[in-house]
Amino acid sequence: MKRDAEERQWELIYKLRIHHLYKSEEQLLKLPLHELEMEYKRVQSDCHPHSDSGSINWIHAKR
Repeated sequence: MKRDAEERQWELIYKLRIHHLYKSEEQLLKLPLHELEMEYKRVQSDCHPHSDSGSINWIHAKR
């Protein structure tokens, strides 16, 4: 279970770094997983307002 959470954390860090919102991974590593998820949902809705409608399938990259 801890490994799943760690993989999810790195996945979100990768996605947030793509959007150039944070200068370093260290800033993101300080955030707990639930805050990373909230931050990513905010970015996702800003970039694609219809992303929650189910018409867009987000693809995640492995680290």
